[in-house]
Amino acid sequence: MNVLIIEDEKALASELELFFTKNNYLCEVCFNGSDASEKIAVNLYDFILIDLGLPDYEGLDLLKEARKSNPEAACIILTARAEVYDRITGLDMGADDYLAKPFSLLELQSRMQAITRRKFGLVQQVVDLDGFMVNLTDRTITYQHETINSITKKEFDLLAYLILHKNRTLTRAQLSEHIWGSVVNDDYDSNFIDAHIKNIRKKLNAFAPADWLETVRGLGYRIKLNT
Repeated sequence: MNVLIIEDEKALASELELFFTKNNYLCEVCFNGSDASEKIAVNLYDFILIDLGLPDYEGLDLLKEARKSNPEAACIILTARAEVYDRITGLDMGADDYLAKPFSLLELQSRMQAITRRKFGLVQQVVDLDGFMVNLTDRTITYQHETINSITKKEFDLLAYLILHKNRTLTRAQLSEHIWGSVVNDDYDSNFIDAHIKNIRKKLNAFAPADWLETVRGLGYRIKLNT
């Protein structure tokens, strides 16, 4: 998951970046609105955390830009402003949540997970893939109660992202950008993603056929679920 942190308090921004990096998010940090506006215009993010009290920019204007340029991103307002008007205005403009400073990092993460579940229609964080139990919170995969320890961090990230977009074909470029944070040239990207998918299949097939992980010829990959 890609997260853009827009926060002018450098100590808090660094704390957020460290926390989310340790929890397997890809993070970019902007300390002012101008830099954030440029990134929002050219990059795609899964979450955008917006401080309203920026020195050079109105945070609500950034929210408006984010809703236009990154319509699929979840936007969370982080601010010391306590006025009800700011909360209502932000939510009316499309913010997915609002958290007043000071806040708990664990609460912020919990709210982000709740947004993810709502956005992708997940009732719970454990997904059953024909007997493979994938826990998106604990980042574990088990089959018949046996934990599959051979799956690497990036392989799990790739699998989890496909699960969130179940029954939807994701291109190699989309997977590269959202899992590795960049889009590389077509040949390298194809080999890179294909190699990871091949490794995932090999490790899962040692337990049972993973037929739900499908290759869509000429396009990319998808996870096919009946529900």
